[in-house]
Amino acid sequence: MNGTLIVALDMDTRAEAEALIASLDGAVDFFKIGYQLFYGGDGFALGRELIRKGKRVFFDLKLLDIDNTVEKGVAAIAKTGATMLTVHAYPKCMRAALKGAAGSDLTVLGVTVLTSMDDADVGEAGYDRDLPGLVALRAKQARAVGVGGIVCSPREAAMARAIVGPQLAVVTPGIRPAGAAVGDQKRVMGPAEAIAAGASHLVVGRPITAAPDPAAAARAILGEMKGHAFA
Repeated sequence: MNGTLIVALDMDTRAEAEALIASLDGAVDFFKIGYQLFYGGDGFALGRELIRKGKRVFFDLKLLDIDNTVEKGVAAIAKTGATMLTVHAYPKCMRAALKGAAGSDLTVLGVTVLTSMDDADVGEAGYDRDLPGLVALRAKQARAVGVGGIVCSPREAAMARAIVGPQLAVVTPGIRPAGAAVGDQKRVMGPAEAIAAGASHLVVGRPITAAPDPAAAARAILGEMKGHAFA
């Protein structure tokens, strides 16, 4: 399976996001909208407009709440025609999300462990297992519940793929092409390596959005991805 590139619209305003999207026309048609733009930059309305124009939208909202609230929130996102939505990969949360997405084409993704965390962070959060063990647990639970995929770092992509099988999406942030700054990510990997390891979707933000020529940066990453696939 060849991978799909998703550009993270991690910016403050809708105008900034629209300028970037315009600069990527013809190169990328799949965009992630997270907290920063969703809450501060009219991201919900922008997402709906992009969907209307035939673009694919991934709302990265990492929902976690009581079952009814998650179900209703997911149902609201599903009505937009969005392609993907994240929830935290707790079994109850994922089951509620599937109820909200029923009858739609929305892919619910369970977030395993954030790519900004390491073993020390997992321990500080109170988990009695190491980071790979926690990712493995969440991946098994996501597969058992029946969501459409998971989010993990590319460092755990091979392990996650072995657990969830070939059909589920394995979405990996923390992608850094050669020479790119790591920033606040702790578990990163290059585009070709991530695809070969089992990732189906690569989420890339700053290496594209902060580049002098975002379209050229995106095409370079797509070039690195080309020809690499997991079995």
